[in-house]
Amino acid sequence: MKYKNILYSAMAGILLLASCAQTHENAEQVGHLPNMYPDYADVTIPVNIAPLNFEICDKNLTNIETTLTIEGADANDAANTLTATSNSQNLKFDMNDWKAFLQKAVGKNIKVQIYSKSNEGEWTAFKPFTWQVVGDSLDAYLTYRLIEPDYEVWNKIQIKQRCIENWQEKILADHNLQENRCMNCHAFGNQDSNLSMVYIRGEGGGAILNRNGKLRKLNLKNANMISSSVYYGFSPSGKYVTFSTNIIIPAFHANAEKRLEVYDSKSDVYVADLDNNRIISSPLTSDSTHLETFPTFSPDGKYIYYCAANRKGLESTNLKGLKYSLVRIPFDEKTGSFGTNIDTLYKERSVCHPKISPDGRYCLFTVADYGTFPIWHPEADLYMMDLQTGKVDSLSIVNSEKSDTYHCWSHTGRWFVFASKRDDGLYGKPYFCYVDRQGKAHKPFVLPQREPTFYDDCLKSFNIPELSRGPVSFDAIDIENVMKQEAEKFK
Repeated sequence: MKYKNILYSAMAGILLLASCAQTHENAEQVGHLPNMYPDYADVTIPVNIAPLNFEICDKNLTNIETTLTIEGADANDAANTLTATSNSQNLKFDMNDWKAFLQKAVGKNIKVQIYSKSNEGEWTAFKPFTWQVVGDSLDAYLTYRLIEPDYEVWNKIQIKQRCIENWQEKILADHNLQENRCMNCHAFGNQDSNLSMVYIRGEGGGAILNRNGKLRKLNLKNANMISSSVYYGFSPSGKYVTFSTNIIIPAFHANAEKRLEVYDSKSDVYVADLDNNRIISSPLTSDSTHLETFPTFSPDGKYIYYCAANRKGLESTNLKGLKYSLVRIPFDEKTGSFGTNIDTLYKERSVCHPKISPDGRYCLFTVADYGTFPIWHPEADLYMMDLQTGKVDSLSIVNSEKSDTYHCWSHTGRWFVFASKRDDGLYGKPYFCYVDRQGKAHKPFVLPQREPTFYDDCLKSFNIPELSRGPVSFDAIDIENVMKQEAEKFK
């Protein structure tokens, strides 16, 4: 009997402890969001995006549990909920479960409820937030240049392509296979994986054209041009590519916020006929009194948009008077000729990187206070012009206090990707922004990674993010081999 009493007492104690143990039902409710990185709160995401893995930046936490619930469903409805747990500060979703769940959530909001457990065993329920899931898929492949954010190590460069639907990644070009040559800006035509170009500098360098499954090494320069090609934009047919030639000068700032200023002392805009190895010029786009750069075709091929500045701005103090306007000039794809009139569309701030949405409705561009190299300008933002009305949207929900710069549309025009240094002002990362059918931009989110701490450990900037609908057919070895060939000459 004595032993039974002891047993009953022990069992009662265990039950009492269990009843006092804190659970999600009696977790402390707090009125603020968790200190989460990346910041995925209240973002709009495509149905085909990889899992939004994240970390809670609080070393006092030992466990995290996250419950996703499709709007209108009960939290206990297993068919419309997804739960992920972690015994650390990092939370990762199962890939298959995530994909199946997003398919169910298309066109709806997901309520995200995060619980955390402290070292003392106490649970906290953070203020919930939402993910809006849209059926407008994002182009599945993102190509970017990985480069250290330092002017001295330009040669430690790779160009990679990542599938945004999962974690697959491959190297398209590597400086180690190019005799440490610098790999310049790359570009896709019509978000087509079979139409792209990248320029590799140095002795024996050239523009590498990927077109219809074939790689060609091109020398896009003749005796009248100041340099080889730098920035590109393809015509809709893929027969033509417009490009700029630039004499690029680096200079140092006394201002610590703008460590490096890069500017053009000369620059012009041309078009290359890729079928006939012919360079097409116009005195209007190679005017010695002006600087012309960042050309891009309109989706119908009727215009070339680019940036132009008066060279007198080079004489201003700290280049503060060097301001580029957004302009366009007609182009006839049938005859392969420029028009004779230049229209100025925007001149309030200095413009870079104009890109036209695939439907021709909007022009997305970068603005800064001055100059043409905005990645070191913290004031650099993205603006979007409605080409039907001329109205300019300053995209306040998109921009940050740090530089937001190079960008690229998806082939549907519902998404764009851009490079942003919003986290620390030093390392650029690719962010995605949804533009709905009313032309309204939504809060952007950073490219998801398998490991939530990836960006904490990454010492490279993601530079020149470009979207494509499929993977390219070549790799770094193919680029190495084509670089050994003699470059095709253009006349």
